[in-house]
Amino acid sequence: MSEIQRIFPANTPTPRGPYSPAVIAGDFIYVSGQGPVDTVTDTMSYGDIQHETRLTLNNIKRILEAAGAGMSNVVKCNVYLRDGNDFQAMNEVYREYFGEQRPARTTVAVAFADPTMKVEIDCIAYCPR
Repeated sequence: MSEIQRIFPANTPTPRGPYSPAVIAGDFIYVSGQGPVDTVTDTMSYGDIQHETRLTLNNIKRILEAAGAGMSNVVKCNVYLRDGNDFQAMNEVYREYFGEQRPARTTVAVAFADPTMKVEIDCIAYCPR
């Protein structure tokens, strides 16, 4: 049986609540929902959907790299949008990060606790140990 490891990588957003940025369980890395946090200031950086999506995916990328994986290891993403009309613009940035290595994905429109935030993304990555 594999050990479960909770990771708190340096140079990634400080969790805004009682959760781990990522959990490694067996050959999988579960990355908690990430938002548009500027890692230099560790504060939210609001802007248009493309700005927020780029920051969010950069944060996921950093967390995965700290766990020994990369974006090409992602098998599933959940994308949460404040406004479903942002779907196409979000996709343009999303495509930059995944290219042809497209994970399975679900995208839904939601109401966030932070009403200014436009996007949150979580993912699961496969990374054999």
